[in-house]
Amino acid sequence: MSLLPRTAEEFSSAEYWERFFKKRGERAFEWYGDYNKLCGVLHKYIKVQDKVLVVGCGNSELSEQLYDVGYKHLTNIDISETVVAHMNQRNAERRPDLTFHQVDATQTPYEDASFQAALDKGTLDAMASEEEGALARRMITEVSRVLKVGGRYICVTLAQETVIKLAVEHFVHLGWAVRLHCLQEERGKEEEDTFALPVFVLICTKFRQPMPTPILEMCIGDDGAPVRHTQVCELLSAVREYQAYSVLRKRLRTSTDPGSNLSLTLCNAKTGLPRYTLTVQDCPPGAKVPRSNQFAIFIVPRGSETAWLYSSTEGRKQLAASANFRRVVIVSMHRNQEYTDMQAVQSELSPVVMDLAPPGMPTNQQVPFLSVGGDLGWREEVSRGVSQLSGEYCVENVRGEDGELYRRLVFLSNVSLVQSESRLIPSNAASSHKKKNKKKTKAAVTPSAYLSVDSGFLCCAHHEVMVAGLSMLGMGTAQNKDVPVSVLLVGLGGGGLPQFLRDFVPNATVEVVELDPVVLEVAKEWFGFRPDDHLTVTLGDGLERICSLEKEGGHVFDVIMFDVDNKDSSLGMSCPPAAFVETAVLQKVFNLLTPRGLFILNLVCRDPVLRTNVLERVRSVFPTILSRKIAEEINEILLCSREEKDAAHILPSLSKAAKNFQSTLSSVRTEPKQRPHIDIAEMIKGLKLE
Repeated sequence: MSLLPRTAEEFSSAEYWERFFKKRGERAFEWYGDYNKLCGVLHKYIKVQDKVLVVGCGNSELSEQLYDVGYKHLTNIDISETVVAHMNQRNAERRPDLTFHQVDATQTPYEDASFQAALDKGTLDAMASEEEGALARRMITEVSRVLKVGGRYICVTLAQETVIKLAVEHFVHLGWAVRLHCLQEERGKEEEDTFALPVFVLICTKFRQPMPTPILEMCIGDDGAPVRHTQVCELLSAVREYQAYSVLRKRLRTSTDPGSNLSLTLCNAKTGLPRYTLTVQDCPPGAKVPRSNQFAIFIVPRGSETAWLYSSTEGRKQLAASANFRRVVIVSMHRNQEYTDMQAVQSELSPVVMDLAPPGMPTNQQVPFLSVGGDLGWREEVSRGVSQLSGEYCVENVRGEDGELYRRLVFLSNVSLVQSESRLIPSNAASSHKKKNKKKTKAAVTPSAYLSVDSGFLCCAHHEVMVAGLSMLGMGTAQNKDVPVSVLLVGLGGGGLPQFLRDFVPNATVEVVELDPVVLEVAKEWFGFRPDDHLTVTLGDGLERICSLEKEGGHVFDVIMFDVDNKDSSLGMSCPPAAFVETAVLQKVFNLLTPRGLFILNLVCRDPVLRTNVLERVRSVFPTILSRKIAEEINEILLCSREEKDAAHILPSLSKAAKNFQSTLSSVRTEPKQRPHIDIAEMIKGLKLE
C-alpha cells in the first residue's frame, strides 16, 4: 500500500488526509524531509522569539523538534480533526505550550499582522491542484494578511512548475522579495523509496512598500550564495535544471545502465555559460571489473570532443571497456572557457563527480582522473563570425592526439559537429621565427601567423574515398594520360576536397557550387582555398545550378559530387538534403555526365528505411553502384557509374586502376613541401556492389 497520494487531486482532499493519518497512526510522516534536513535553512530565517504560524502541520515531528530547541511560540493548524486530536494528546505532558488547532488555512481566525513567520511544509503543493489553484491562492493571501511587515512565508515544496509559478507570481505582484533554496539529498543517502526530486524552501519576505523591481534569488543548500534573476521565467528555468539534475543523480546513484548515455552540462557559476559536459558510461553487467575499479573520470583533451571515441555511443562504450571501470564519466571542456591545468580541472570537478558515482560505492573512495598524455590538450580560436544562413561559427586551431595541428570550422548551432578540418604545417616564415625563439619550451605551439594549410592532407575519410572513386575513370592509364577531367562539386565547406582535386589530379577542372558566401570567404581566408581558372566557385543553390546547367545544354562533367549537409537536423538523413536525391534530380545529374561519367554521393543516413528508399531511387537511374561505409563514421560513399559495368570484373579491375591513379597523384607537385597524403588502394578496400 502506498502512503503517498496517487494523484495530485488527492493532495488537497480532507478525506484523503483523514484516511492517511488513521492508517499511519503513531508513525510520524516527514513530508518532504525531516528536521535534520531543514533545520539549517529554518534557523536562518526564523528567530527563536518569533511567533510562527505552522500551516498544515500534519503529524510531522517538525514542530515538536523546533519547540525542543527553543521555539516556544508555535501555532499549529491543520484541516484534519484526527491529526489535531492526536498531536494535542501526544504533546499534552511533554510540551503543554505546543498547541494544535483544527483551522482552515484559507480563512483563519487570527488578526492582521499577528505572526513574524508562516511555516508551510507541503501544504501549498497539496492545495495547488484544487480549483485550478484558487484554493492555494486563498491560502497564501491569508498568510500575507496575518504576517507582519518584515515577516516571512517559508514554504517547503517540491516546486512543481505550476505550484511554484503560482506562489512566486503572487508574491512578486505584492512586491515581496522571493528567494529559493534547493536542498539536495546528501551523498550516500539515496534509497529506492526516497523522492527523486529535490526539496526546495521558498522564502517570501514582506516589505512595507512594494519593491519597484522584483527580487528573485536562488541558493544551493542552506547557505549557498544567492544568484539573482531578473524575471520569474528565469527563476523557474533554474528550478527545472536542478530538478532534472536531481532526477539524474538519483537514477545514477541507485542503478546502472550501459545503454543510457546520460549526460549533463555544468555551467560557469558567474557567467552561466557551459563549462563542462559530463557523459556517463557504465560497463556491461557481465564485465569482469576489479573491485577497486568502481569509478573514474576521463578528461577529453580540448579539440578532441568530436572524435568518434568520445562523441559516439559505440566509441564511449569502447573507451569504458578499455578503462575497465564499473562507471566512467567522460568530461568534455567547452569553448571560450579558461582551464589552467589538469590539477585545476580535477579540483573544480571533484566536489561534483561523487554525485554521479555508481550505487554502493563508498563516499570516501578515491576517484582517479584519466586522460590522454596527462594534459588538457590545446585549442585556439582564430576567428568568429555569423552567417545569415548557418548562424554563428568559429574557426579554431587544435592539437590532435597525434600531436599534429589542425584547423576546424564549427557552426555553434551544432558544436559536436566539425564542419571542415585541415591539417596545418609550418609555413616558410616559421623557420626564422623558430630561430628567434630557440629558448622556448618544446610544448610551445607555433603561432597561427606561421602556419599554413596542407592541401595534400584530407582529414575526412569520406573525402579520401570520394577522391579514390576517380579510379573508376581510368585515371593514370596510357589512353587517359592527358585527358582532362571536369568535376562539379556541390558543397564547399572549408574547400579541402576541391583544392586537393585542383592541386593533385592532373588536368582537373573543378566547379564548386556553394550556397553560403560567408563559407566561401572563410575557406579562402583560413583554409588555404585558392580559386583560379581551373577552380571556380558559383554562389547559389546547388539544385538550381544543376537545373539551369541541364536546361542550358552543352554542359557535361566527368564527375558530379554531392557533399552538402542538411540544415534540418530533425530528419534521419543529415547529408544530403532530401531534395537532392529525388529521382527527377538524379536524372538531371545523369544527363549532365559524360558517357564515362561518375556520380559520387556522400550519404549520411541514420534511418535504415530512408537509406533503402534513397538506394532504390539511385538504382532506378544509375546502372552500376558501388558503396563503402566509413569506419567509425555514419558516412557512406556511393560511386554511381553512368555505364553498366561487368559485375564480375569491376572490383578486381579497380585494384590496378587504383595503382595507376596513385602514381599519377604522386607525380604532381603544385606547391613546394606539399604532396598528396592518400592511399588510393586502401580507400577502395571495402567497396561493394549494390
